[in-house]
Amino acid sequence: MKMSSSTSDTSIADALEQVRARVKDASLSVGKGENDVRLVAVSKTKPVELLMECYKSGQRRFGENYAQELTSKAETMPDDVEWHFIGSLQSNKAAPLVKKVGTRLKVVETVSSKKLADKLDRAVIEVRKQLDNSDDYKLGIYIQVNTSMEESKSGVEAKDAASLAKDIAESCPHLSLEGLMTIGAPGDFDCFDRLVDCRKEVAKSLGIVEEDLELSMGMSGDFEEAIRRGATNVRVGSTIFGARDYSNLK
Repeated sequence: MKMSSSTSDTSIADALEQVRARVKDASLSVGKGENDVRLVAVSKTKPVELLMECYKSGQRRFGENYAQELTSKAETMPDDVEWHFIGSLQSNKAAPLVKKVGTRLKVVETVSSKKLADKLDRAVIEVRKQLDNSDDYKLGIYIQVNTSMEESKSGVEAKDAASLAKDIAESCPHLSLEGLMTIGAPGDFDCFDRLVDCRKEVAKSLGIVEEDLELSMGMSGDFEEAIRRGATNVRVGSTIFGARDYSNLK
């Protein structure tokens, strides 16, 4: 199957393999192991058929920006897929997302308020009631930090991230605070450094080592630089799947 972009003759499988090689090379260049950086294939607006091309090539982690789209795809894709929600999540859509996707929802990367965390925490309680080993399931979250201070970007200010992390850790026992996430401004690599600095403060407030917190930063245009500056989780979409078509979302 070919990419939906008419400008490329590269198959989905080939594009995925090229991205994996670039992730590996960037990781090794800074002394990380070849498996130390997680690749999330961002599949928003893409049909399940293209996701399955990635799946057949071994990809198991997919990222979606829209709650309804993720829910729909999770119903169709194999159960061993790990879903990352990477878009803005309205608090009133948190519970339906968690309850419908269940344990296949690995991480919500875009938590920037205690209100949203509380909603997610309560939703996990309902999911756990349906599980045999209910005490084992926690929903992973990242705190989204606005490192560019652009009004168009979501996220908590870096100065407030540590206090928010502590509040969530103390009052949301069904969530697992896995790390921090940022989008950053295109071409401004200082945004990555700001997230690294922010992690230091968050780790200190939680009484843990910095390495216990993931750093989700870097997308198609800059994921290699993000890795070189500390990313442990990169979100790559168009480089794998081609240009996006938003017409079906209107």
